[in-house]
Amino acid sequence: MSQLSDTLHDVFASLGPVRIARMFGGYGVYHDDLMFALVVREVLYLKTDAQTLPHFEALALPAFSFERQGRKMTTSYRQAPETVFEDRQAAALWARRAVEAALRTANAPRPTRKTKKKPGR
Repeated sequence: MSQLSDTLHDVFASLGPVRIARMFGGYGVYHDDLMFALVVREVLYLKTDAQTLPHFEALALPAFSFERQGRKMTTSYRQAPETVFEDRQAAALWARRAVEAALRTANAPRPTRKTKKKPGR
């Protein structure tokens, strides 16, 4: 594991147990099998959605992005504020926001995919 990911059990202790799993050159951070954070290149990113995004934007926290086939892909994870590592109450607040965003995203209705009818049918 990375140095940062090794500290996350303590940082997010208020949530209860968290699981950290290696993925795509980084680490996914899970609570109750729900991914709410990720660590890439020793930077912690928290899950966002429409309700939580303004908190991150107010602090100008950047989104995690990467390049795929020459295109920049931006995710719904934003860099965690430094207060998460300095203040357990702040860590609890930001973690709760990230878990709630992950829950809303997981429970959101999925758009149905329309298929085109074949000619003659």
